[in-house]
Amino acid sequence: MLKVPGFLLLGALGLSANAALGQQKQEGLRINELEYLEKQGLNVMLAHDYYPESHQGGVGIIQNGLRVGTNGDLRLEPTPGQWQPVPKVGKRMVDRDKQEISVRMEYPDPDKNRKGFNPIIYPDLDFAYVVRVRPEGEGFRIIVDLDKPLPEEWVGKVGFNFELFPGILFGKTYYMDEAFGIFPRQLNGPGYYDADKAYQTTPMANGNKLVVAPETDRQTMTIENLKGNGLQLIDGRAQHNNGWFVVRSLVPKGATKNAIDWLVMPHAMPGWKYEPVVQVSQVGYHPKQQKIAVIETDRTDTRKMPATLYRVSESGGLEKVLEANPKEWGDFLRYHYYQFDFSQVEKPGMYLVKYGDYETSPFQISGQVFKRNVWQPVLETFLPVQMCHMRVNDRYKVWHDLCHLDDARMAPVDTNHFDGYLQGSSTLTKYKPGEHVPNMNKGGWHDAGDYDIRVESQADEIRILALAFEEFGVDYDNTTVDQELLVTELHRPDGKNDILQQIEHGALTIVGGYRALGRLYRGIIEPSLRQYTLLGDAATQTDEKVFNASTAPNPVPEIGFAGAPDDRWVFTEENPGRELLVAAGLAAASRALRGYNDELAKESLQIAQELWDRAKEQNRLQRVRPAAELYLATREKKYADFLVSMTDEISKNIDKTGWAVGRTLPLIKNKKYRNNITAAVKGYKTKVDELEKETPYGMPYKPDIWGAGWGIQSFGVEQYFLHKSFPEIFPANYMLHAMNFVLGVHPGTNTSSFASGVGAKSLTQAYGNNRGEFSYIPGGVGSGTALIRPDYPELLEWPYLWQQTEYVLGGGSSNYMFLVLAADKLLNKPQQ
Repeated sequence: MLKVPGFLLLGALGLSANAALGQQKQEGLRINELEYLEKQGLNVMLAHDYYPESHQGGVGIIQNGLRVGTNGDLRLEPTPGQWQPVPKVGKRMVDRDKQEISVRMEYPDPDKNRKGFNPIIYPDLDFAYVVRVRPEGEGFRIIVDLDKPLPEEWVGKVGFNFELFPGILFGKTYYMDEAFGIFPRQLNGPGYYDADKAYQTTPMANGNKLVVAPETDRQTMTIENLKGNGLQLIDGRAQHNNGWFVVRSLVPKGATKNAIDWLVMPHAMPGWKYEPVVQVSQVGYHPKQQKIAVIETDRTDTRKMPATLYRVSESGGLEKVLEANPKEWGDFLRYHYYQFDFSQVEKPGMYLVKYGDYETSPFQISGQVFKRNVWQPVLETFLPVQMCHMRVNDRYKVWHDLCHLDDARMAPVDTNHFDGYLQGSSTLTKYKPGEHVPNMNKGGWHDAGDYDIRVESQADEIRILALAFEEFGVDYDNTTVDQELLVTELHRPDGKNDILQQIEHGALTIVGGYRALGRLYRGIIEPSLRQYTLLGDAATQTDEKVFNASTAPNPVPEIGFAGAPDDRWVFTEENPGRELLVAAGLAAASRALRGYNDELAKESLQIAQELWDRAKEQNRLQRVRPAAELYLATREKKYADFLVSMTDEISKNIDKTGWAVGRTLPLIKNKKYRNNITAAVKGYKTKVDELEKETPYGMPYKPDIWGAGWGIQSFGVEQYFLHKSFPEIFPANYMLHAMNFVLGVHPGTNTSSFASGVGAKSLTQAYGNNRGEFSYIPGGVGSGTALIRPDYPELLEWPYLWQQTEYVLGGGSSNYMFLVLAADKLLNKPQQ
């Protein structure tokens, strides 16, 4: 029998829901100090987020702890995607007397000269409007006022869209007036071509009143068009695999004031509170490691419950090991936090923590905890799967076939590529636009969810891999890499060190590009959006044959057909800062490759030195990291002299430089250099200590719109080197806290490890190149918990949100691997 929430049933009978609910009636929505509408179980934001391309913007709703809808705004398409026009968002205005929040929007962005603005996507349309939200009964109104009526040719095209998150709706029901159905898991037809020849899907339903998920109290919501001119419920995946369900009303002809007028009634469950969540490492802890579970609760939850650590018994069942009242930490973001310290427990075994009704996944306490199944997936699966210009086999599976053998054609001049690459008025090489650049079809990794190759990503990847090899003596072989046959076999050892094979593969693309171009490439990327958005085998992006205009078929085939000009473009640039970054990576790689591939090691170092000599940077601080790496690689006096000459600047910017230059202190015999840097490091430690106190996670953490995982991993790596170089100043704790953050000790109800396939619970729907299968790549590390502004941490189980679950090259996964190796080394070293 269908369960209908009481407020819907009463509304259907024409009774007063407020009166009938009686004692269950709650306070209505009110504007809080963070400038959004709030009541128990319901938050309504307007223009807090600025990222509509990734489903964060406009009007958004958090209902009973779930973000159920977003991007309430006027759009020019029924189901817009990433590269389609968005309005310029003005200042949010808050009228506390009227309890109304409003924001002015404009099409197109009036600041057309700002960096990154792409006028090509904006049609010849200029209009402005105001979106307003205000409480109404148990819900709220959305009202849109236009400055002037739409031009005739845009009537029927511009509408108010509101996006519903699909991941919690699949299989749930909806009613739209007399129509009803379920939200389908995949896109279903029928479809049609609109007046602009774009494919659209026929609306799932049309009407004036939509009821979403009436069988589920936590998600039930009604949306009513008070103008009486209709709503459409549209599946947003007709053009974009990552689309959400869209509720849409067209702006009527001639309308200005109250052009859109919706009443939205999300069911806020009476007495709803955020249920406590216990955040622990999904892998576990070393016996000597600090072990603190972070408990996240509703700010209004006044219960004081004990936390209990249980050991999973070898004979079955759970053994209570420790029970204590957790230490109260305080408020952070929208939650209240406690800390349960069980550092005293060292007995090996499997454990879990209970707090109230919440029970964590099982985790280890063991001296061997980091030695297997933790860092290895990065090296034995993720990095091999990302290898470009290779066929990647995995027993019965082929991750992708031999790809991009037709790399690369020189990018056209004066080009602003849709993914941010810019080619100026010259190619900066001997090659003409469209001309094939030879010897660029070897080495490199695809850039995670995309198939392009960014030079800074390749350089940072080989740098962190080289540092891991140097610091921890990684000697692991579970993969076959054949650079002659261009085949990689997972889970098939070949007698060669996997980490050196990966460093070699990354160096090959940078060195090969430098040989061919006489300079660094900026990036190698697909020329068309259809290629760029490919979900599937990388080998199908191009026809693998070098395009030759003189012998091409006539007419030239479209991309996707044999003989087409589908070769990836190579971009170049003048960027001294990037040249120096790459120099640092090549210098580190050259040290690791000595004795393994001496010729490549020699060439990598030579190019690093050339980049050092040719760079004409504006900011000399950009030279500090490459100077340190080059000095460690060569011991040449000129690099040491440069570092000594920069003592004051290094000291003033010790938060950025200390970890890099600390490794040079034992080698550079200059008293001022050593003393000033050591003093600056002490000052930095005081700053880090203060920042650490701002969060319950034991380290600096200032979440932005993107997940903070990558930055925290980089911070952790830097903390390792600070601890190693200045052990009397910096403890290892901050590095270990950074690792634990990635492994599950982070904000939000989703306590998954960001490292896919690692730990009891991990990201298994991630933004990798196989996201279309709602799958993951073992060892890939996602960006992690993102901030839904201003205060809601979120990590959805959904593969299409790059700002939460995307893997990246450039150290995203390898920084995590470094942290685990560092933890194993430090915690297992002999006690003094």
